[in-house]
Amino acid sequence: MAVNVETLEKLERRITLSLPAGEINHEVESRLRGLARTVKADGFRPGKVPMSVVAQRYGYSVQYEVVNDKVGKAFSDAATEARLRVAGAPRITQKEEAPEGQIVFDATFEVYPEVSIGDLSAIEVERVSAEVSDAAIDRTIEILRKQRRSFGLRAAGEGAAESDRVTIDFEGKIDGEPFAGGKAEDFQFIVGEGQMLEQFDKAVRGMQVGQSKTFPLQFPADYHGQDVAGKEADFMVTMKKIEAQHLPTVDDAFAKSLGIKDATVEALRADVKKNLEREVRFRVLSRNKAAVMDALVKVSELDLPKALVANETERMIEAARADLKQRGVKDADKAPIPADLFQAQAERRVRLGLVVAELVRQHNLQARPDQLQAHIEEMSQSYEKPAEVVRWYLGSRERMAEVEAVVIENNVTNHVLGLVKVVDKAVPFDELMVGV
Repeated sequence: MAVNVETLEKLERRITLSLPAGEINHEVESRLRGLARTVKADGFRPGKVPMSVVAQRYGYSVQYEVVNDKVGKAFSDAATEARLRVAGAPRITQKEEAPEGQIVFDATFEVYPEVSIGDLSAIEVERVSAEVSDAAIDRTIEILRKQRRSFGLRAAGEGAAESDRVTIDFEGKIDGEPFAGGKAEDFQFIVGEGQMLEQFDKAVRGMQVGQSKTFPLQFPADYHGQDVAGKEADFMVTMKKIEAQHLPTVDDAFAKSLGIKDATVEALRADVKKNLEREVRFRVLSRNKAAVMDALVKVSELDLPKALVANETERMIEAARADLKQRGVKDADKAPIPADLFQAQAERRVRLGLVVAELVRQHNLQARPDQLQAHIEEMSQSYEKPAEVVRWYLGSRERMAEVEAVVIENNVTNHVLGLVKVVDKAVPFDELMVGV
């Protein structure tokens, strides 16, 4: 029987579904009889509860389930017969007027749009690349040294200097009044490593143990503490202890302490370079992928299903609440987060998802098993026990779905870069690694 699909606007459609009332009633009675065999009720033995009692207690919920099941199947069958690609869940409403013996519903829903991708050969995409320099290797080894440094007391009379660990008491006041967070005792920080505001850091340099000092400090306008942001405070600091740092020598023993198999400086540098090159590959791919996705958005035309945008917005809101909860925010799961905050981002994600899916369909860019395995193995090399990481990914469908999505995006990126006008740009290592 042909399905009548009514077009409402753009992607919105409507199908009328008619179900025999007798068929629904028969199914409800069947399920209630099944319940009667196991249901318990005061005053009756198990399996001996009268049908009238079972119907009174469970009739409404069972009928609701049956109608949902029947309507769901009828809608699925109709959509399949009409060859519709339904986007999101349909909105089902029962019609008041219906032929005798029938229950009639309207199913209003959206379909996936036609995706039109413009001429990719006519656009330019910047493709970045970066090299791991000796200077980058040196800086990384210096970080490894700092992670294993020790501290020893400075000689009496010596002042605090760059890289020293100092222990201080301090108290700050604004307009002569103390403020929250402005006082501490036996507070430690390392001079010159950005742990304190620059004015505070400079003020303690040169101070000796037992010395006290007062100085003004201007809090930045964008300071995270809103109560003091943009205000000037007067601080008094007392130096209690100064410890000079001692960095380990970069030698074979240092390489061995880091677990380098060959335990030589040369092997250490080679291992650091290998790890940095892996990180560079991921970051270069991420930058190039972002450039490709921006280009795809610009050259693609499609209508967005409102249902998909709403679903994506809700996912982003839930992710934001989960983040707040992880940060210790009270009642984060009930935090009122306006959907408007994520509307534009959700629309972009849905748009990109549909465009990428169309490219994958047109050009067979699905993730191959060997690609999935290679991607997991490469990621695992950043961990101490790669084999366990590989098993961790392979042991979860959800994690494998995430890997598959990344590999598909990589396939799309490479495909698009093969079609567009590529403008190659070498990026300095430091610029690429901003935020590390």
